[in-house]
Amino acid sequence: MSPLPRIPLAGVIGSPIAHSKSPQLHRHWLKTYGIAGHYVPMDVAAEDLESVLRTLPKAGFVGVNVTIPHKEAVMQIADLITDRAILIGAANTLIFRKDGKIHADNTDGYGFLENLRAGAPGWNPRSGPAALLGAGGAARAVIASLLDAGVPEIMLSNRTRVRAEVLQQEFGSRVQVYDWVQAGNMIDDASLLVNTTSLGMIGKPELRVPLDGLRPGTVVTDLVYTPLKTRLLSEADAAGCVTVDGLGMLLHQAVPAFERWFGTRPEVDRATRAAALR
Repeated sequence: MSPLPRIPLAGVIGSPIAHSKSPQLHRHWLKTYGIAGHYVPMDVAAEDLESVLRTLPKAGFVGVNVTIPHKEAVMQIADLITDRAILIGAANTLIFRKDGKIHADNTDGYGFLENLRAGAPGWNPRSGPAALLGAGGAARAVIASLLDAGVPEIMLSNRTRVRAEVLQQEFGSRVQVYDWVQAGNMIDDASLLVNTTSLGMIGKPELRVPLDGLRPGTVVTDLVYTPLKTRLLSEADAAGCVTVDGLGMLLHQAVPAFERWFGTRPEVDRATRAAALR
């Protein structure tokens, strides 16, 4: 009698983790494609992170997603790191290889661009500057992806200017820094506006940047997806802009990881969005 095949396991590690939509997303894909696998959320404390990551492959895990607050810490644990993860300075996807090595990658920038292309198919990255609000980890992934796509200039503003200046030094002269009080002025010349901050999220303060520079045809996207329609997106809609909500970034960034772990490249469609919103 031949042994039964080992069921592949994957999951998401963070702390806290109960809010994550990744389990319902990956479980939807596992069911849709008839794959015998499981995806579980794991609340892991910082002091336990390395021991957990070294143990999971022995329990049948093929990889995990990584979220706050561990995205930077896993870079010190991984044995192999992709160039884009090094550039961004964080990893959100780990693959447990058969040779025992942990491979770290960052798919946030990929997810951001794929969501933008799906929601605003007419957007041309070379059509003009991008205005970016925020200078945290999400901003790093967005900047890297936009520069790689050919955006000629990124106008960057953050409530703490020095954090924006650090990104300017790392990413070069195509990134220009503006004081937070001048953030509204960036919008006048931008073909793309991106909010990478948590402002506007349920439970957080509203985004108070003046938006009178919005004009018809400007592409506006908000990485916040709770609520799906933020004040920024509502005002952009009213101004005739092309708006893209933040949920799609979560969905698209998960595609490469699922493919690496389970051997099937999933499709992001209406049913996928519905599953993530349940």
